[in-house]
Amino acid sequence: MGDPKGFMKHTRQAPKYLPAPERLKNHEEHIEVLPEETIRTQASRCMDCGVPFCMSGCPLGNLIPDWNDLVYRGKWQEALKALHATNNFPEFTGRVCPAPCENSCVLGINDPPVTIKLHEVSIVDKGFAEGWIKPLVPKFRTGKKVAIIGGGPAGLAAAQQLNRAGHLVTVFEKNDRAGGLLMYGIPHYKLRKEKVQRRIDLLAAEGIEFRFNTHIGVTIAWEQIKGAYDAVIIATGAEAGRDLPVPGRQLDGVHFAMEFLPQSNRANWGDADLAALHDKKQKIWAEGKKVIVIGGGDTGSDCIGTSLRQGAISVTNFELMPASPDKRPTNNPWPQWARVMRVSSSVDEMQSKGGQVHFSLATKEFFGKDGKVTGLKTIDLDWSTGKPVEKPGTERTWEADLVLLAMGFTGPRKNGLLEQVGVALDERGNVKTDGTTRMSSVDGVFAAGDARRGQSLIVWAIAEGREVARCVDEYLAKQTSLLPKVRIEAFAY
Repeated sequence: MGDPKGFMKHTRQAPKYLPAPERLKNHEEHIEVLPEETIRTQASRCMDCGVPFCMSGCPLGNLIPDWNDLVYRGKWQEALKALHATNNFPEFTGRVCPAPCENSCVLGINDPPVTIKLHEVSIVDKGFAEGWIKPLVPKFRTGKKVAIIGGGPAGLAAAQQLNRAGHLVTVFEKNDRAGGLLMYGIPHYKLRKEKVQRRIDLLAAEGIEFRFNTHIGVTIAWEQIKGAYDAVIIATGAEAGRDLPVPGRQLDGVHFAMEFLPQSNRANWGDADLAALHDKKQKIWAEGKKVIVIGGGDTGSDCIGTSLRQGAISVTNFELMPASPDKRPTNNPWPQWARVMRVSSSVDEMQSKGGQVHFSLATKEFFGKDGKVTGLKTIDLDWSTGKPVEKPGTERTWEADLVLLAMGFTGPRKNGLLEQVGVALDERGNVKTDGTTRMSSVDGVFAAGDARRGQSLIVWAIAEGREVARCVDEYLAKQTSLLPKVRIEAFAY
C-alpha cells in the first residue's frame, strides 16, 4: 500500500466522455486520456483492504490491489505481469466491462470507489505502447490437438491458455474475422477493431491456427471434426436473439440488432460488402430514417449510438422494464452490482438530439406500407405489483422507418452444430456441462462462455475460457493441470 492516506487525500477522478456533438462526428473512442500523474494519484486511493471485495466482484479474480499499488509506484511492467496473470485481454475488459469490481470496492461503501477500470486499461495500453507485450511461443508441444468452435472472447482465452500448455490449437470461426462480439457487435467508438485484431495477430504469432469462414455444422459437418481432434470446445456464444412475435413482425425494416451492428463495423473497416454476414445479404443502414430501438441494455445502447453516427433523422428507445432508482434499493446492498439508473454515452447522445428512453412500454404491433415498416403501436405497463399489467387507454402510435430489436439473447443458435454433436441442453437451451469438468454429455466435448452460461459479460467469457482450458488440459494429460484455476465465487456480486 503505497500511500496509506491516499483515499483520504484524493477524490475520484474518472475519465470523462468528450462532448456529445464532438463524439457524434466520428466512430473514434470517445473517452479522454488522463495524464500518467493523475492515474498514479488515483491508484493511491486503493486501501489494500484485508478482504479485497473488488477481487471477489471480478469474475476473473483480478489481483486488483497488487496492480493498483504497482501503478502508484510507477512499476508499470510489474503491474502488467500482475494484470496478465489473471486476464488474457485487459485491453478489452478495460474498455467495455461494466466494472463489477468497482461496485464491490470497499471504499465505495461511503465514498466514490477506486477507478479500477482506468488503471486496468492504462496498464495494458502502456504495455502495448512500450512494446512489452510480445508473442509467447510455447517451448514444447504435447502433440494433442484441440478444436475450438467460435472465435469470441471465451474461445480466444481458451485457445491462448491451451496453447501455452503446449497443445496444438485450432480456432474455427464462421465469420471472416475472429473476435465475436468484440469484432462485430461492440461499436468502434467503444472498442476500436484494430485493438481486437492486434491481439488476434498476437495469438496467431504464438502458434494458434485460425480457420475463418468455417461454420461447423453448416459448411463443414461435425463428423469431419470429431475424429481429427483429441478434444473440442464449443464456444459459439449466445447468438439467438430474443424475438418480438407481434403482428407485422415480418415487415421489411424490422431487424435484430445483430443484423445491424456488424454492418457498421464492416464499414469502419473499409469493407466493400457490408451485408456479407447477413443471411439475406441485405444492407441495413440508419441514414435518413426514423429509428426505434426496442431494448434498453448494452446492445440497445450500441444500436442508438451507431444509428446516430450513421445519420438517423431521429432515434427513440423503448424499454419494457420500469426505470431503475437513482440510489441502491434496500434489497440491493453493497457489494452487489448496484441496480441503479445509468446513462450510457449513446443515450446521452440521443437525449442531446431530442430523443428519449420510454420505460414500461410494450410493443403490440408493427404496421407498414408496401411490405415496409412505417410505424408501430405500444401500450404503457404498470409494474406496481411486480408483474407487467397493461394500462387501458395508453395506446400510442409511433412513426418508424427502421426498428431494431435489442432485447437480449436466448442462447446458442440451433442451426446444425449442437444437433449434430448431440450434446444435452439445460432448461434455458444452453449446452449442459458438468460443473467440475466443464465437459458436455458427449465425451471429449466441452463448452464455455455464453454457449454454456447464457448471455453474459466479456469478463465472464474470458473467465469461462480460462477455466475450460484448465479442464481440457487435465482431460488430455490425465493429471492435475498447471494452468491456473479461475477463482469463481459461489456468491456472484
